[in-house]
Amino acid sequence: MKRKIIPYHPKLKALARQLRNNSTTSEIKLWLELRNKQFLGYDFHRQKPLLNYIVDFYCYELRLVIELDGYSHQFEETVIKDAFKQKELEKWGLTILRFQDEEIMCDITNALKEIEGYIINFEKTHPYPSQEGK
Repeated sequence: MKRKIIPYHPKLKALARQLRNNSTTSEIKLWLELRNKQFLGYDFHRQKPLLNYIVDFYCYELRLVIELDGYSHQFEETVIKDAFKQKELEKWGLTILRFQDEEIMCDITNALKEIEGYIINFEKTHPYPSQEGK
């Protein structure tokens, strides 16, 4: 299967770099678990531009986006924007897992179990995902 590249707006690269350099505490905590292919061997990227958005974490092989929602995600305007963003990303066949910052800070083990559960299910329904696009 040929690797499906998801386009992004070029101006987002600089903003993504800035966000990586100014990560939240919860993003750093989760990144320490996901980086360097140490989580079940999958390659995650942080603050990844996709379409007209920047997602917190992304794994191409799993078609998985992980979003961490902080305080600002409680406001109606942000909830509406998040829902639209999610629908746009899902049109490209991506799955979005959302966690509250508090979940990562207070109970990262359960968040990691949920991510692992997604991966186990994905591997059952998509044999050899790490070989796609290679």
